[in-house]
Order: sequence, then structure tokens, then C-alpha cells
Amino acid sequence: MWNRPRFDLKVRLTLRVAAISAACFAAISAYFLITADRAAHARIDDIAAIVAKTLELQQGKVQWVASPRSDFPNLDPVSAYVMTPGLCLAFRGPGGDMLQRFCSGAPTPASPPPQLFAAFYRSLFDPGREAARPVIVRGAKLGETVVSVDPAVQTAEAWHEAGRLMLALAIALPLLCVLVYAALARALRPTRMIGSGLERIAAGDLTTRLPPFDLAELSAIRDVFNHLAESLDIALAERAELTRKLIALQDEERRHLARELHDEFGQSLAAIRALASSARQTAAQDCPDLLGECDGIARTATGMMETLRGALFRLRPPDVEELGLVASLEGLVAGWNGRSRGQTRFTIRFDGTFESLPAATSASLYRIVQEALTNAAKHAGATRVSLELAMHTEEIALAIDDDGRSNDPAAKSGMGLLGMRERVAALRGQLSFEAAPNGGSALRVVIPLAAADRQPLDRAA
Repeated sequence: MWNRPRFDLKVRLTLRVAAISAACFAAISAYFLITADRAAHARIDDIAAIVAKTLELQQGKVQWVASPRSDFPNLDPVSAYVMTPGLCLAFRGPGGDMLQRFCSGAPTPASPPPQLFAAFYRSLFDPGREAARPVIVRGAKLGETVVSVDPAVQTAEAWHEAGRLMLALAIALPLLCVLVYAALARALRPTRMIGSGLERIAAGDLTTRLPPFDLAELSAIRDVFNHLAESLDIALAERAELTRKLIALQDEERRHLARELHDEFGQSLAAIRALASSARQTAAQDCPDLLGECDGIARTATGMMETLRGALFRLRPPDVEELGLVASLEGLVAGWNGRSRGQTRFTIRFDGTFESLPAATSASLYRIVQEALTNAAKHAGATRVSLELAMHTEEIALAIDDDGRSNDPAAKSGMGLLGMRERVAALRGQLSFEAAPNGGSALRVVIPLAAADRQPLDRAA
């Protein structure tokens, strides 16, 4: 599965708010620019209408006084009160010629607009567009007035208005992002508690519960989280109880099988040895050639008796409750050292006191160690096996290391490992079995003392 990049939710939401805010500022700026452009065109249209009406009055006065001297058109009277920087007034005759034109100078702006903005503004709004109004006297068109504004002046005015908005955006947008991020960080602070709770659940602490939250969405997550943790705790408790019952039933079957083997098979082997001894005495008197066969039968029966004792010892271990876990494990390791005849060396070390452990927990630990040593010696072919059992403040740690074959299928997935997992699950613990860095295998078992203390006092072995 690909590793997708993860982004902080607060940063992502803040960036989205910033993008929306910037879009709103851009829309407001566009609205102001459009409004300003319309106002500028409306102003020059009004000026054109005023100039046209003034010229009409001038022509009417000339005709009324019948003055032979005519100074029509005369734009001086109207230019005195309508002229603004960059404004041009003109009169175009019927033939299209400019008969008179007045333009005011355009001051150099302190901060001229950027070329990019100027090109953008001119492409959208067409600054410098002329406004024309006809001059009509007694139904005859004498010409028309033409009013325009210098495009550079209109563009500079637009940049001045947009610049103020951009300055407001430059100040408000970072402040808004900071405030939004702080508000989101405060609102999403409970998510850290949710993440921590999930980590504790993953670590096996099903007693974790989340407190109430102010936000309705987080409160819904909290309710589902607590319900899930409670359900998992109940389910694991029921599973652990069922596993304990199955283990108790398995141990009872082992004790029953051990009794049957001891009473039936053991007595039969003892009878065979007695008959072989009796037959040897008879053969020594009557038929010496049968002495070898009688001795062979006796040796076979003796070997089977030794095998039977080992099987009975594994089926029914010493009473851990009476001897104690430490003494029982020391006896188990000593027995393996004796039976291996130096081919495998077993060592054991304890750290802490184990007298206060419940009998069921001690018996389960004994069985786990027994199965682990069997796997290491028989399946993995180890020559060195080290065992360490430590009592910590909140847990019991068991570590078994060997130098055997770590890739052996029987050592990894056999019934022995399955039985160990069942017993560890019944104790609400964790088991890991993997290859050691320097070769061999490493078995680790961790059992919480809280779960060990909740174990029933019925004997499991």
C-alpha cells in the first residue's frame, strides 16, 4: 500500500478559509473596480450633456441678439467649473473636424500602477472612452461635444482604489489565518485525547475511556469509542474465560491420560519386566541360548518405562502450587539438562519474587515454558537455550532465546506454539515469536499483573 502524505487538519482548513477569503476579497475588488468604471463613465456623460446644453444656450443667445460677431463655440465658460485632471473637452463639427479642444494636465502619480495591472484594467474596462452629445438648435444639429479622460489617469485612480483593498487584504488575511488556526487548534484539541485513547486500546488497555467533549461531533465519536472499548473488554474477558475453561479441561484430560498410562501401560511394562526376569532364570537352568532374548526383552521394557516416565512428567507436571513456580521451573530445566546428555544446555534466571502469583497463573507459565523448551530442543535443534523470568511493577516478562533453526515450520506453527498462544491469551498477555538478530529464535511473553490477579484460584495443572 502506498504511503500517502498526511496533512494537518488545522492547516488544511486554515488554507481553505484563506482561499475563500482571498476569493471574497477578489470579488469585492472586482465589484469596486466595475462600480468605479461605471461612475467615471457616468460622470463624463453628465459633463458631455452639460457642455452640449451650454453650447446650445450660447448659440441661442447669438441668434437672439443677432450679433454679427460670433464666438461659437466657446468652451471657456464651462471648462472653468468642470475641468479635472486628465479631462478633455472638445467640439466636433458636422464634418467631423475638431473645432475646439481643451485638456487639463495629468499630474504624475506618486505610485504609478504596475504594468500588469494597467494592461489587465485596459483590457477589461477600456479607459479613455469618449462620451459624445449632439448640439441641436431649432432642430438643426450644429455638431457634438466630446468628453474623455486620459487612460493613464483613470487607470491610476483604479489602482489607487484597488491598492487600498489589497492593503486591507494583506493585513486582514494573515490575521484571519492566525485566528482561524488558533480557533481550530482549540476546537480540535480533544482529537489528541482520541488518538491517545486509540493507541492505548491498540496496546491492549481496554479500560481506556474518553471524557465528555463540548462539540457534538466529538461527543458522538466519544460515545462510539467508549462503547467499542467496553464491548471489546467484555468480549476478551469472555474469550479469556472460555480459554481458561478449555485449558482446564485439557489439563484434566492430561491428568486422566496420565492416570490411565500409569495404571494400565505402566503395570503392563512392569509385568513384562518381571516375566522377562523369570524367563531368564528358567533359561539359565534349562536353555542358556535364550538368555540374550530375555535380556533384550528386559532392556526394551526398561527403555519403554523411561519413556513413559518422561511422558507422564510432561502430562502431569509437579504440583506448582505446593512447590512454587521457581522450584518447578528449576526442576524442569534440570530434567531437560539430564535428558539431553550434554547435547543441549539449558539455563534459567529469575528476577523478582513469584510467591504471590495465583496458582492458575503459575501453572500457565509453567506450561508455556514447558512447550517452549520442547520446541527449542526437539523442533529447532538448539544447542543452547536460555530462559529469563522477570517480575516488574505492572507485568511479568518471560524471555526464551535459543540458537536453533528459526525457520523450522514446526517450531513456528506447531500445536505447542498454538497452546502457548491460548494460555497467553487467557492471561490477557502478549506473545511474540521471531528470529533473533544473531540467529536462532526469540520468544517473548508479557503478562499484565492486573490480568494475573484476576485469575481464578482453580488449579490449571
